[in-house]
Amino acid sequence: MNKQTPLISWFSDLDRSDTATVGGKNSSLGEMIGKLKQAGINVPDGFATTAAAYWDFLQANDLTEGLAAKLAELKANGSNLSQVGKAVRNMVLQAKFPAPLEEAIARAYREMTERAGRKVTSVAVRSSATAEDLPDASFAGQLESFLNVRGEKALLEACKRCFASLFTDRAIVYRINNGFDHMKVALSVGVQAMVRSDKAGAGVMFSIDTESGFPRSVLINGAWGLGETVVQGMVEPDEYHVFKPLLDDAALQPIIEKTLGSKARKMIYATGSQATSKLVDTSRKERASFVLDDDEVLKLARWACAIETHYGVPMDIEWAKDGETGELAIVQARPETVQSRKDVGTLKTYRLKKKGRRLVSGLAIGDSIAVGKVCRLESAAQIGKFKPGSVLVTGMTDPDWVPIMKKASAIVTDHGGRTSHAAIVSRELGLAAIVGAGNATATLQEGGEVTVSCAEGNEGYVYSGVADFEMREIDIADIPKTRTKVMLNLGNPAAAFRWWLLPTDGVGLARMEFIIGNLIRIHPMALVRYDKLKDKEVRRQIADLTHAYKDKTEYFVETLARGMARIAAAHHPNPVIVRMSDFKTNEYAQLIGGAAFEPKEENPMLGWRGASRYYSEGYREGFDLECRAVRFAREQIGLDNIVVMIPFCRSVEEADSVLKVLSENGLIRGRNGLEVYVMAEVPSNVILAEDFAERFDGFSIGSNDLTQLVLGVDRDSAALSALFDEQNKAVTVAIADLLAKARKSGTHTGICGQAPSDHPEFARFLVEHGIDSISVSPDSFLAVKRVVAEAEHEGGSGLGAAGQEGGEVAG
Repeated sequence: MNKQTPLISWFSDLDRSDTATVGGKNSSLGEMIGKLKQAGINVPDGFATTAAAYWDFLQANDLTEGLAAKLAELKANGSNLSQVGKAVRNMVLQAKFPAPLEEAIARAYREMTERAGRKVTSVAVRSSATAEDLPDASFAGQLESFLNVRGEKALLEACKRCFASLFTDRAIVYRINNGFDHMKVALSVGVQAMVRSDKAGAGVMFSIDTESGFPRSVLINGAWGLGETVVQGMVEPDEYHVFKPLLDDAALQPIIEKTLGSKARKMIYATGSQATSKLVDTSRKERASFVLDDDEVLKLARWACAIETHYGVPMDIEWAKDGETGELAIVQARPETVQSRKDVGTLKTYRLKKKGRRLVSGLAIGDSIAVGKVCRLESAAQIGKFKPGSVLVTGMTDPDWVPIMKKASAIVTDHGGRTSHAAIVSRELGLAAIVGAGNATATLQEGGEVTVSCAEGNEGYVYSGVADFEMREIDIADIPKTRTKVMLNLGNPAAAFRWWLLPTDGVGLARMEFIIGNLIRIHPMALVRYDKLKDKEVRRQIADLTHAYKDKTEYFVETLARGMARIAAAHHPNPVIVRMSDFKTNEYAQLIGGAAFEPKEENPMLGWRGASRYYSEGYREGFDLECRAVRFAREQIGLDNIVVMIPFCRSVEEADSVLKVLSENGLIRGRNGLEVYVMAEVPSNVILAEDFAERFDGFSIGSNDLTQLVLGVDRDSAALSALFDEQNKAVTVAIADLLAKARKSGTHTGICGQAPSDHPEFARFLVEHGIDSISVSPDSFLAVKRVVAEAEHEGGSGLGAAGQEGGEVAG
């Protein structure tokens, strides 16, 4: 027996300098108990057996030489791994605890009740290797954990099984791959009071966005019952994203995304059998409810920030909620090992050019694209069937799957969330993966060629065949600085974080209708008048989508608000200009319930659209919901960098009507820093620019509609496509006129059309005439930024609304 080092240590006596003694997992628990309690972070106490205890166990049973000899029999190709691993584990399991160690564990277990101030009947028993969770060692989860362990006899057996788990097949392979000597790695067992999350919920959170590496967001996943269902990817959990910079303001609730997971099963305590836990189906009420309320989400996010600040690196954290006390707790924390190590000086972008039929979809892990032949497997034991470079398709994965995953080109699973095993390991390996696809194993045909795309936002898609795609690598240091602001056009909140590395000046056009059409999917008036809807199928569809909301209009307001907020958070504090809805009537009619509220128009492009809807009897209540969403995003979530923009405003009188409705909804220009812009896309906006400038803080040129109306050309007409030219002299004269008038009034000017992206000379023209900002699609950002820099270098910047002299007006 080692006389110098104790056999067990209480977590409260440990800190992160004790990794060599009790492993990374246990030393981290001690660190948090000792250093973060004052921050209000609740970490259940417990104790750990030390490395000395492990070596004493081996020595007392004369195992050291025997284990080393048996492990030396491993063949280089791993063909006898299963036999060797099983033999080694049996040697450990058949051994006996030396009396001092057995007594130390039993005594500490009894003392846990005294320390806790309440009876501790069950504990979590977890393995922590002295080489696990080190900065250069990843793939945590190679060892065993046991939950709801009750009684001294069961605890001792669980501890021995933890010792044996140091020699699972996957742990043996892990050490070989990472260069660790089998006989120089010890195992510490952590024994922690169970949090009764079986009666509430649990999950995982990261203090960094796991897909994009966006450092200012906390990701939280949660499900009912014990957290193993989330970690192992057994369920589709709830998902929350919280914007870190606003967490210090107690008046705000910066939850920028909430997604209700299906949570079909949960893990609870088992009684009357050898198993300590079991899986059961969740109730309909549980499936329809979020595991955490907003205050709990914010508390966990604040804890994540405090833990990250203390450790100085992004963190991967497991949390649990006690169903008996209602308390939240942190049960594990380790450094995040993927995004925090990426080179933030470069940005890789993938773009699909041509794709086949969409087969399945799920949560996108990473942002790359991969191709390969489908290989469906039911268990990791089928590794012999897997051909390198195939797309692995299975229900879910655990650490036993890692050897197969390393050979895959991409991974698709039926179950799991962003913090599941499949997601974490896929990130580690740099693989495109889709988790929670639901029916991939039933839909994707064995041997079929497919393309797995994670380059289209939060949602990942599997397409039939080999798609045509391109990959670009952008060196951030090569992007020039410009006086003219270069911003992005965005509509998809799910893709917002992908571009956080680009040195943009904000978002010049965030399309509200994208969020309505793709996330909400319901016509706002169908929610306002739900009780009067006659179409039973429409009512059923609305009920299905809004089942988590008592007031169905809240579904629209909250979903729209969080969609806007996610885009605004990615660019905070730079301005994000949100255009209020600009569907045409035929597009509105396609929304669920929309047909009952939309007229059939001969020419929707020139019909009831934009500003004309906002104050009209037929849509005013729908616009009220849009305004409520803007206020929610700005005032409750706290993203006050959102700028409101009014599209297709035909007259000054119409502008006054819209501003009145905005004011009645609490959106008053100038109050709380609110700015209101107008799209300059109707000739009247140019002709009466001085009058519009008195009512709005900025103009955003919509070059497509402006060209259409100046030239009298239907922009959708194939027969007239040759006449549609944004660089026609009539159009450029109108734009130059607007820019000159805005410069005199000191009104901001920008453009959000496609022309600057397609025509570099058009971008030069805008710079020469003093435009303040140019907003382009993300894939055009670099090219336009360079063109703008060249134009400014040539002396063409008129510096726009600052009132300084611009270039000569064309025409």
